[in-house]
Amino acid sequence: MSPISVNDQRGSRHSGGPILVRLRRWALWRQRPRLIGYMVLCELLATAGAVVAAVMTPAPARSDWFRFLALALCATVHLQLSRRQEERRRSRKPTVQIDLVGIWSFAGVVVLPVHLALLGIVLSRVQRYVVARRPLFRFMFSTSSVLLAAVVAHEVVTAFGVRTWSRSTVLDSVSEFGILMLAGFVYFSVQAAIVGVGIVLLSTTRPTLRTVLGTKDDNELEALTIALGAVTAVLLVNMPAALAIIVVVSVIGNRIAEVRQLQVDVRTDPKTGLLNIRGWREDAERALARVERAHNSAAVLMVDLDHFKSINDTWGHPAGDDMLEYVAHALRGATRPGDIIGRFGGEEFVVFLPDADVDEAKLAGERIRRMISELHVPTTDKRGGPVAITNRTASIGVAVHPEHAKGLGELLQAADAAVYEAKENGRDQVRVTL
Repeated sequence: MSPISVNDQRGSRHSGGPILVRLRRWALWRQRPRLIGYMVLCELLATAGAVVAAVMTPAPARSDWFRFLALALCATVHLQLSRRQEERRRSRKPTVQIDLVGIWSFAGVVVLPVHLALLGIVLSRVQRYVVARRPLFRFMFSTSSVLLAAVVAHEVVTAFGVRTWSRSTVLDSVSEFGILMLAGFVYFSVQAAIVGVGIVLLSTTRPTLRTVLGTKDDNELEALTIALGAVTAVLLVNMPAALAIIVVVSVIGNRIAEVRQLQVDVRTDPKTGLLNIRGWREDAERALARVERAHNSAAVLMVDLDHFKSINDTWGHPAGDDMLEYVAHALRGATRPGDIIGRFGGEEFVVFLPDADVDEAKLAGERIRRMISELHVPTTDKRGGPVAITNRTASIGVAVHPEHAKGLGELLQAADAAVYEAKENGRDQVRVTL
């Protein structure tokens, strides 16, 4: 989901001054108009939903306040104990971040009156904002997605009547479990849909399912967060003191998530989110071994951006970084889910195409070349002024297993030789190795 983060870090820092000047410099206004409108709409809907919920819901009982305070206390302890881990996670991953504080938010959605549940979410999000170090407009948008999801999920739960978990029979527990799972699915889906639409509106290329819905690791962590939130809700009703166990589990979960992210970072290029050459080689070697066992063909594409240095020289290195990020998204959109994409280094990318022959590989190369030429990359110049990078080209080399080479290293060399041939013949073309 990384397109939303383009230029946010640079645009979020501005010099002090009158309020109107500060507002004009807000990074939000450098986003696409359709994205601005969508974000504002979501925030208005979240505000309206919170106001209606507060007006329509009866005054909380004493037990509701006790549960609210218990969740707020646990969330605060969790936030403070995991602060350092969360800062490190967010500094390494500037895109959409799955936050385990959702454990307490979802428990509140299930157990508390809706206005207390929303208040708990706002309190947690305000505390997290200090750690998040994200532009305010992005943080407000993500908060609105959580609030809207909370309102919808709460309506799903209340549609089935009052929950009585402390007196549930075995049969009742099955139906109650089903209600919790349905609420969790709705809570997850609404957030994913709201954020996903934002990514689609911002993208200049065809977004992939992975880009819109997140990685497998992201979705697994979100599912774990909601599952622990459901357990927290049950404990809050039946054994509030046991919430201390969930605090310990949530803090450990943050540390595990950090370790898991470090493992991913070792294999991932930080500028593009693609595999680095180490990660790409590992995955491509495994895929090539499967291809060889099945006696099928496979291809390697080497993609080299033409005259990339001129981007850095003309507009600065941040503009070059933005170009690389958009090319990475173009590559995801132009390839199949099973293809393996990596950044080879500098302005070069590599793609491994399992079960692809020469014709299929050449078609894939042409598709990539065309998508790169159609990119419109909004960025800034050396003085911070808005510019757009357009009409860029790429030279692409193709090598196929087993026609041109057998080992992965030989395939890379053959594809690289084809890239040089493409450059010598005028660039902006796809060449198959001889």
